[in-house]
Amino acid sequence: MRYFGHVIDVQLDLKIMNLAPIDWISVVIYFIVTIGIALYFVRRAGKNTTEFFLSGRNMKWYVIGTSMVATTFAADTPLLVTEVVAADGIAGNWIWWNMLFGAMLTVFFFARLWRRSGVMTDVEFVELRYDGKPAAWLRGIKAIYFGLLLNVIIMAWVTLAMETIMKVLFPDITLFGQTSFNFIGLEIGAPLAIVGLFIIFVALYSLASGLIGVAVTDMFQFTIAMVGTIILAIYAVNSPEIGGVAGLKAALPAHTFNFVPTIGQAVEGAGVLTLSIAAFTAYIGVQWWSSWYPGAEPGGGGYVAQRMMSAKDEKNALFAALWFTIAHYCLRPWPWIMVALVSLVMFPDLPDAREGFVLVMKEVLPAGLLGLLFAAFIAAFTSTFAAHLNWGTSYLINDFWRRFIKPGQTEKHYVLVSRIVTFLLAIIAFLVTTQLDSIKQAWGLVITASAGLGTVLILRWYWWRINAWSELAATLAPIAMVILVLFGVPIPGITEEFPMNLFSVVAITTVVWVIATIFTPATNDATLDKFFRRVRPGGPGWKVVAARNSDVQPDSKLLPLALDWIAGVVLVYMVLFGFGYLLLGEYLNSALCLGLAAFSGWYIWFDLNKRGFDSVMEQ
Repeated sequence: MRYFGHVIDVQLDLKIMNLAPIDWISVVIYFIVTIGIALYFVRRAGKNTTEFFLSGRNMKWYVIGTSMVATTFAADTPLLVTEVVAADGIAGNWIWWNMLFGAMLTVFFFARLWRRSGVMTDVEFVELRYDGKPAAWLRGIKAIYFGLLLNVIIMAWVTLAMETIMKVLFPDITLFGQTSFNFIGLEIGAPLAIVGLFIIFVALYSLASGLIGVAVTDMFQFTIAMVGTIILAIYAVNSPEIGGVAGLKAALPAHTFNFVPTIGQAVEGAGVLTLSIAAFTAYIGVQWWSSWYPGAEPGGGGYVAQRMMSAKDEKNALFAALWFTIAHYCLRPWPWIMVALVSLVMFPDLPDAREGFVLVMKEVLPAGLLGLLFAAFIAAFTSTFAAHLNWGTSYLINDFWRRFIKPGQTEKHYVLVSRIVTFLLAIIAFLVTTQLDSIKQAWGLVITASAGLGTVLILRWYWWRINAWSELAATLAPIAMVILVLFGVPIPGITEEFPMNLFSVVAITTVVWVIATIFTPATNDATLDKFFRRVRPGGPGWKVVAARNSDVQPDSKLLPLALDWIAGVVLVYMVLFGFGYLLLGEYLNSALCLGLAAFSGWYIWFDLNKRGFDSVMEQ
């Protein structure tokens, strides 16, 4: 009877949550389809770890690229965009738009190389590229640091955002008739407890279906999330309180709609991002290449590398990275930005601007569509959480358990342990969420704690002299500086606020890894030759090794790839701005931007075909 009593309590809670029956149908359908996909792929994922973590290296570009976009579309991203638009107008989005430079590097310089390397994870890559005990130590440290420590912090801030959505959307929510629970001494509110149930659901379908199930589910979840936010933007802008785009522009200061920050001078009034020249340089000239950040790693590491290594071939890897970059920067943000602008008009005095996005949902959406948006947020949350679970587990199993704890076991053993670790990782992330207060603080901490590492992650592909000590020093130096500052040690420049602290952290880290490189032995010739013959990196940095392996045709010259990179950056920014001007009714500016984007796209296609597209991909 107690069980049925809990069912009655849940039913009462659902009424408090103010969703109509038709809204709950949308939510239920989402869960049914997700479970169906997981069950469909469960047997395939259980064959071996290559299937579990890389889908047998046979995925198509559109599945991979969409999966990467879905992973970066978390529950926190629309809320973060709302927060930056409230503080700094549309230009505030340069806090993440600047990362495009690094993402486009991955498209042309690294996507094919990752697929060509044949490794399972980017952490395993270090023992392909380097040799000896330093490489083994580096692999183990990175597996724990990135796969466990940083990964659970990232999953925790995503969970924290979903808890915020639950609190705002359903302010009177209870679970089993209770507003809070005590779990191993931690006080957990009902909203977070319900998100914890979502986490258990994510963990179960992730451990059942592996990467292929996660990727296919991502496509379904991304579709729901994008359709939902586009519908919300349409309803919000055309609501009676706003009266269309013209009403929105009349209700807000003109500089709120600026697409680029104001550099070096203050703007009277709030609503536009104003950066000092130094801060602008930190964002545009330092952050994108110097720091590790999930989904925007210099050199295309992390779960981006995992997806590219799961591609059918090099061509699919390149197109997956290109589609991801275009969709990530051009398709996703504008529905969020439009809703954020509406929230400034409808709810101008919110103490927490992030709540405005969810409040607009409650204000403008009719029954049926509110449930679709709730399902969209669940989809955004679960797709990101699932990807991080699979990616983090790949490090912990392939690069720690299999490498150092239990080598030489059967594939069934590793798949079983992978499934156990997936579930445990989800629980740890949930527990970390209870101790996390600020998403922005955690975000800045992750970038600062890796500042300077990005240089080595790029150069290791293009300079033979980079060794395991280089990367080990670049990994540990910024972490050590952050820890010292947290313990009150005054380090000049490091104690400044983000992003101004990047100059000092990057400079010190660079000095440390350069010294480590100079005073430690180079990677042995046999390891370098093996790497060069498998990956075939181009450029003058491999001239010494190429001379020993004259029968190997190295990759394309770097200058044409650099020109493609510039064209790719122009392509994405012009599409981004072109869509924005189109939505705001500035048709001439839109046409100019989209025309330049079309020319850039033509140049990329022409250049690849001129140099022999298939040979560029498969040489």
